[in-house]
Parts: sequence; C-alpha cells; structure tokens
Amino acid sequence: MRKLGIWIDQKEANLITLTKKSVQSKIIYSEIETRIREEGEKKQFGRFGDQYMVDEKGKENRIKEYTNKFLQKIVKELAGADEILLFGPAQMKFKLEKIITDTPDLALKLKATNTSGNMTHNQKLAYVRDFYKIS
Repeated sequence: MRKLGIWIDQKEANLITLTKKSVQSKIIYSEIETRIREEGEKKQFGRFGDQYMVDEKGKENRIKEYTNKFLQKIVKELAGADEILLFGPAQMKFKLEKIITDTPDLALKLKATNTSGNMTHNQKLAYVRDFYKIS
C-alpha cells in the first residue's frame, strides 16, 4: 500500500511516499517566475509619471504555461499511489486537486486537501505520518 503526501507551493512540491517498509521523499521544482522583467520592457514617462510598459497578458500566459507543466510533472508521479494527501500554504494545492478530481483514476485516491503553513522537511514527514497514522 503506497500512501503519498504532497506538500506543494508555487516553488516546489515535496512528494513523500510511505510504504510498510520505507519512507521516500522527492522534490519537484517549478519553473514559475512571477517577478521577472522581460527584455524590451522600458520605463516611460507618461501622463501619470514614470510607468513601466508591461506585457501583462504575455506574463499571465507564461505563468499559466509553467504552472500547467509543473502540475503535469506531479500528476505523472501519482500513478503508483493508493492514497493521496495534498497539503501546503498556497493556492497551488487547489489547482492540483482540480486536476486530480477531473482524472477518474486519481479522483478516488484523493483522501484530503489541507491547508498548512511552511514546514521543515521533518515536519512534512511527521504531518504525512500523522495523517495516515503510521509511526
């Protein structure tokens, strides 16, 4: 029985897999950058003072694309799990939850989606063990 806990935020996902004999941990990093200035963005003096001319739509599309790539990397890792727990501080867990619930094979495996703060690695391990009641 493979029980999987996923702590996720915008920067990374920690996948913690519990089996009867072992505990495995894997980190998947995202490539999402929300505060980047593109080449060609320039400061202009306008009617309302100094302003940056920004390609907002392009940035939004890039963030969506990188978010989808990040979440799809995680979904590929879920195939062998029997039970799935999602937790973390950010909204990213709800985006992953939506993908999981829209996938018939995975929807039945999702046990909970919980909000938690930032944690150390050991706290994440303890959180998953406590959830699945494994010592």
